[in-house]
Amino acid sequence: MSRPLLLLRPAAQGFTVTLLVALAGCGLSSSRDAPQTSEAAPIPELQSEPAHVQGAMIKRMAAPAPMATRLVMRDSQAMAYRAEPREQYKNLTDNPVYSVAQTPVSTFSVDVDTGSYANVRRFLNQGRLPPEGAVRLEEMVNYFPYEYALPTDGSPFGLTTEVAPSPWNPHTRLLRIGIKASDRAVADLAPANLVFLVDVSGSMDRREGLPMVKSTLKLLVDQLRDQDRVSLVVYAGESRVVLKPTSGRDKVKIRNAIDQLTAGGSTAGASGIELAYQMAREGFIDKGINRILLATDGDFNVGISDFDSLKQMAVDQRKSGVSLTTLGFGVDNYNEHLMEQLADAGDGNYAYIDTLREARKVLVEQLSSTLAVVARDVKLQVEFNPAQVSEYRLLGYENRALKREDFNNDKVDAGEIGAGHTVTALYEIVPKGEKGWLEPLRYASAATVEGKTAELAMLRVRYKPAEGGSSRLIEHPISSEQKNASDDLRFSAAVAAFAQQLKGEGRYTGNMSLKDTAALARSARGDDPFGLRNEFVQLVELAQSLSKP
Repeated sequence: MSRPLLLLRPAAQGFTVTLLVALAGCGLSSSRDAPQTSEAAPIPELQSEPAHVQGAMIKRMAAPAPMATRLVMRDSQAMAYRAEPREQYKNLTDNPVYSVAQTPVSTFSVDVDTGSYANVRRFLNQGRLPPEGAVRLEEMVNYFPYEYALPTDGSPFGLTTEVAPSPWNPHTRLLRIGIKASDRAVADLAPANLVFLVDVSGSMDRREGLPMVKSTLKLLVDQLRDQDRVSLVVYAGESRVVLKPTSGRDKVKIRNAIDQLTAGGSTAGASGIELAYQMAREGFIDKGINRILLATDGDFNVGISDFDSLKQMAVDQRKSGVSLTTLGFGVDNYNEHLMEQLADAGDGNYAYIDTLREARKVLVEQLSSTLAVVARDVKLQVEFNPAQVSEYRLLGYENRALKREDFNNDKVDAGEIGAGHTVTALYEIVPKGEKGWLEPLRYASAATVEGKTAELAMLRVRYKPAEGGSSRLIEHPISSEQKNASDDLRFSAAVAAFAQQLKGEGRYTGNMSLKDTAALARSARGDDPFGLRNEFVQLVELAQSLSKP
């Protein structure tokens, strides 16, 4: 028999008591099972509709949700957005295994986004395993800082490579490639022209929505300098300018503009983006940082709302020298696929803000890397030596893959690297003579590589300087010498294993369990000043508990 659950919430006088009764398996669908109220709270989104339309919409809202796990309404005005989860993700096909004899070259664009990790953390902390599309391995690995070599030759970043045994397959090795950009103090950054573009539609009328956005933006306001400018644009059913370009010295004025924001209405996101670019051009700083920070759940439902048109808008606008960073908020209706791809198209980065601690990490501790670009269109290419490696697969970066010929084509867009950013890429490789994933070819000829037998692979990095111009090339031979794995490699391997396990990719991780993953991460925590690695161990243990039948 189901037990009722009492929830107490503070109210104007005393507490509000909410009674939740689990009816799992009862199969009730009659209208008499829907909650009855003597008076419906007004819903702003319906006020402009005719009476008969309002009535029909309210009936649909009041109907019981078909899902067993219904959401409890915190505020009656947000009823239209709390009926059932409808988050949007894109399931990506895993990178295939390649034979070095047939395909010796792997090419992809760098990715510095971290939104997937924070979003996965949100699911686990809510007591749910994340959907497969929410897990992007490279974003989870890149969430953590690693000790990589800084540049010493005048280039904007340094390169680090390492090879060690794979923790989940005795026949394979992991090749780790690390990029570390030189950091800059916020005080040393070029003047910034920032446009806060805030979604104030009804779907943001929840604790995880607009209230979190306002607290997040005020953290950034505290970092502004006198030479910086800030504009504030909002959109719901229509877009409007709340604050024209204002000097960073006027922090009280900026905070007051943020504090006055309220949520309600539909979501005309495209018109908001257009107006934000207009404000960015109005406050444009030549040779400065010109960036839009879009804070939304991505639930666009008025005006241009199809994915391809919105992405093309960002592609067209980035030519003006204004980049677009997306900050994801909210639950249940979150459009993660749009948020990640908009940032990619807008030459910016994507982060998901699930807590104020995460907001501080992105917009305070990592503000330089969030705003200041040190290299553009950064592409990586690895050519494997067939005398050393027979097979390989790239872990993650499925939506960053490039054709081999794209590497030398400066017209092909790629990822940007900010000041202080680290980028990590992992390859699982099969050394020559070890058992791989592929059946050997009957008619394959043995490859010979004269004078290069000690090299595992050749790493090539192509990038454009932050100020523009033609691309430049860095070449870095990777030695086949194998050493004891560093804590950084072992920890990044644990994160990669976890991402694959969450996606159900047991065909690669073999018998490695979540318990094994937690043990590996725990043993490789090393110096963990911010507690991020310890938190990861706890998340793996959470997933282990949730995975039990």
